[in-house]
Amino acid sequence: MRINTIVKLTAVALGFTLAGAGCAGAEPGPAPAKPTIVLVHGAFAESSSWNGVLDNLNQQGLTSIAVGNPLRSVSGDADTVRSVVASIDGPVVLVGHSYGGQVISQVHDPKVKGLVYVAAFAPEEGETIGELSGKFPGSTLGDTLDKVALPDGSTDLYIQPAKFHQQFAADVPADRAALDARTQRPLNDRALNGKSGAPNWKNVPSWFIFPDTDYNIPVAAHRFMAERAGSRATVEIKGASHALTVSQPGAVAKVIGEAARAVG
Repeated sequence: MRINTIVKLTAVALGFTLAGAGCAGAEPGPAPAKPTIVLVHGAFAESSSWNGVLDNLNQQGLTSIAVGNPLRSVSGDADTVRSVVASIDGPVVLVGHSYGGQVISQVHDPKVKGLVYVAAFAPEEGETIGELSGKFPGSTLGDTLDKVALPDGSTDLYIQPAKFHQQFAADVPADRAALDARTQRPLNDRALNGKSGAPNWKNVPSWFIFPDTDYNIPVAAHRFMAERAGSRATVEIKGASHALTVSQPGAVAKVIGEAARAVG
């Protein structure tokens, strides 16, 4: 595991503020509310892919919820997550896996205090995830996809079940990968080709964790996106697959917990 961390020291971090100087006897204010963690899955997965991460976050005393991502369009999927954020009292940390990273980048709400990208896309304005995955060599996803035409003229994309284990979840036990292949949710081509609006990673701090053996998103693309976004901490998991939420839930939850404590 390689960790690159950017540390910013402030007056608060050093233990004092101008307002607090000379006020040792003042009553302490209420403790700041811990952020709620909102987890957004990506293509070819569903919300139960976060189960191990949810358990780990619960052990850290953090409240978390896994949202069902429709995978229909960037704007519509962002609206779904935005509605969930609006229903939550207090600060929020958004966490996205894969295409879910593009979705959380589009949720501009003052409650959102941090973004965590888990083997995820972090597009710039005007970019699509298809463009980003093809920006660097290494993705073999296109050769594994089945296409299903829909009545509205769009197309749903699935990973062929026989290829799912190697393509998506090589470090996950074969029986679990077979189950995940049968329960995967398809990505609509309108989401695949949807251009991003202005990303929120320009406004709030971000954290990145990704595998170095990702056949969906090349590791060079992960490194590029993390650096471009000014990642506060970048964690690279050696030998892991794209299914990081399933195979490495403890490592993923550790980064999320660090983000929550940094913004909480």
